[in-house]
Parts: sequence; structure tokens; C-alpha cells
Amino acid sequence: MTLDEVKTLVAEKGIEFFLCSFVEMAGAPKAKVVPTTHIDDMAEEGAGFAGFAAGEMGQGPHDPDMASLPDFNSLTIVPWRENVAWLAGNVHVEDEPWPYCPRTILQRGLENAKQKGYLFNVGVEAEFMLLKQGEDGSYAPWDSLDTLGKPCYDLRALHRNLDTMTTLIKYLQGLGWGPYANDHEDANCQFELNWLYSDALTTADRHTFFKWMVKTVAEEQGLTATFMPKPFANLTGNGAHLHMSLWDTENRTNHFLDESDENGLSQLAYWFMGGILHHAKALVAVTNPLVNSYKRLISGAPRSGATWAPVYITYGGSNRTQMIRIPGPGRIENRSGDGAANPYLAMAATLAAGLDGIENQIDPGARNDDNLYEISLDELQRRGIDVLPRTLNQAIDCLEEDEVIQSALGPEYAPYYIEVKREEWRNYHQSISQWETENYLGLY
Repeated sequence: MTLDEVKTLVAEKGIEFFLCSFVEMAGAPKAKVVPTTHIDDMAEEGAGFAGFAAGEMGQGPHDPDMASLPDFNSLTIVPWRENVAWLAGNVHVEDEPWPYCPRTILQRGLENAKQKGYLFNVGVEAEFMLLKQGEDGSYAPWDSLDTLGKPCYDLRALHRNLDTMTTLIKYLQGLGWGPYANDHEDANCQFELNWLYSDALTTADRHTFFKWMVKTVAEEQGLTATFMPKPFANLTGNGAHLHMSLWDTENRTNHFLDESDENGLSQLAYWFMGGILHHAKALVAVTNPLVNSYKRLISGAPRSGATWAPVYITYGGSNRTQMIRIPGPGRIENRSGDGAANPYLAMAATLAAGLDGIENQIDPGARNDDNLYEISLDELQRRGIDVLPRTLNQAIDCLEEDEVIQSALGPEYAPYYIEVKREEWRNYHQSISQWETENYLGLY
């Protein structure tokens, strides 16, 4: 969208303000309000930010300001404030692209794919929970009637949340995203909204906006929405599954589709999948970026009877115990990622792993049709089935050894990301949990 086209849209839609935005390492959107009267200044110079104050952006308090230059193709009119439009941006410092900008990192990966003749299409399943905060500061599922051990698809609980869900659906319809399904998920007060896939950059922008929108709608109702991977030990966690395919650069031919194959996949798709499996241990350091992420990636079942999260580095058909599922012809689904993943970084790292699989023709092995939750560890080891890292620290160890995933992040960002996550692990490991106090204080 050109600047003149944006100005026409501003006049037609009555837009008065822009939220000129970018994301930091955690994926949290930051923004400044810019009145449309200064659209020319924003288009040329962006909105200025003190990077050290904005999160993990590779800056100290002594560094020059960052500028977020808006991408007008991302313009999204805020459904509940139609005189305001959100703009995703790319961070520059002293007129140069900033290598610590997650959106820029994804764009670099997409350009690399384009040079190879590919366009990366992605859809996302974004799971979240609606919670209330008690007087003691603790959080719990907001709906006191939502107590079933297996609440997935429960109509009664869905109906009690119908106002919230239909509000979100209408917003997505108004934005033109094509929402097609919404349901109550496997944990109490857990929900999912699905919209049509797009190219990876568009999906990453939309996922970022969607998370902010869900939180905003919840707050207006006195609730808290969270995409945290594992808010409660006894309930299923929040995933962010990526559905992926490679197309030609004109977005007309799906290179993953082969209707003569038993899984509906081309040889290219198998190699792409092989790359993801090959780099899985390092990849989860990006798609599962928190200490808490690895409390979702467990084999022990919560109250519903299944974690619905992969632990084993395998692929299967419509088999939700595998890391990669083949939900239908011409696409694959990586089920490992969670709600804390920065969409830009997660897609950049995943794409790099897949492209490495194509370049090196990595065989993903045989399709697995078993319920892997029920197979013993000895049997899994006998079959040579490997497991994902058990902790963030282990995942970062794997990332340090993986040149492909590091290259996707960039020579400046990869060591910085590792350093930040090491510090996160140290802070966690040195903290004293309530469990430790309850179990050790009186005993020793």
C-alpha cells in the first residue's frame, strides 16, 4: 500500500490516529500514538523509541534512539476504535535496519526463501485461557461452572462465553481475516479461534495483533486472557501450532501437494519436514522460549487424560501425539510451539530448518501411527525415537550447537538471544518456589 493509498483510506475511514508499533524479543507489541496529521513524518522517519526501555532490543541506555518505520501493508483498523489504525513496523537505528528487530529477521528469511523460488504460507492455531484474579492475587479459570474433567467442545461452557467469542469473531470478520472456527479447548476456560492462512509475514503480524485484541476484549470484561504455555499444572497448556506449506512466489502452486502420495505430500514437503525434525531440539529454544514452556512439553497427562503437546521428535498422519502432524494434503503442522513464541522468530527459525531439509534432502523417516503417550521409554529408545529438550536450559544448549537455527536469527541476534535466555534460566533456577517452601521448610 502506497502512502497516497493510505491517505485516501484515512480520509474514507475517518482514521485519526496510528499506533506505530514493533515487537521486542518476547513478542510484546510496543507502540506510539501518531496523529494522522503527521503521517508524512511517520512514513519518512518512523516513530522514535528509547530501545533499552522497550524490552530486549539489543540496546543499552547509552545507545541512540530506535525508529519503527511502518509497513503500510500491515495497516489494521482497530475494530473497537475505528478511528485508530495499528501499523507493524521494522526497527532502524541511525537509518540502518536493526539486526535485533524480530520482524526484520523474519523478512530476511522470507527473502532467502524467495531467492530459492518459494513463498512460505502459514496458519496458526492460537490457544488462550480466560482467567479471573482472586483477592489473594492468584489466578483461576473465570467460569466457576466450567469444571468438567474433559471440557473440550463443551457447548454449555462455550455458550457462557458466547458474547466474548462472537465479539472476537465479528472483529476478525470485519478485518477480512476469514475466521472459520472457534471452540472451547481441552482446559477449563481455554479457547481457540482460527482464521485463514496467509504468507508468513502477514500471519505473524496478525497473530501479534490477535493476541493484543484478545487481551483487550478480556480486560473490558474484567478478565485476564493469557497465552502462557502452562498456567496450571493440572490443565492442558496453550499451544500455537503452525500449519505450513511452500508455494511458488506467485502464490499459485502448492509445492507441498502431491495427491498421488498416501499423505498428500510431495518429496519437497518430506524433506522440509525432515529438516524441522533434524533441528527440532534447537528449534524449540525459539518456538518454546520460556522456562514455563517445558512444563507444557511433558508426557504425564493432566486431568483431561492427554497433554496434547508433543514430546517425541516424530511425524504422523492425523495423530496428535506426534511433533509434526499431517492434517491434510499439501500441508504439515508443527505442534510443538506454544503461546509465548514470538511469531516472527518462530517462523524464521522454522523456515530455516525446513529449507535446510530441502537443501540436504533430509529424510524424515517412516510415518508413526502409534499413540506415543502409551509406549514405554524402553520401547521408544529401541525404536530410536528421540525426545525434545526437557528444560529451557537444555534447549539453549542445543541452539548453541545448531548453526542453521543460529544463522536464521543472525550473527548479532543469536548470541544475544542465547544470553538473554541463559539469564532467564539462572533467575528461575535461583528463585525459591512455593513447592520448595511447602515440602522442605518444615522437614529440614
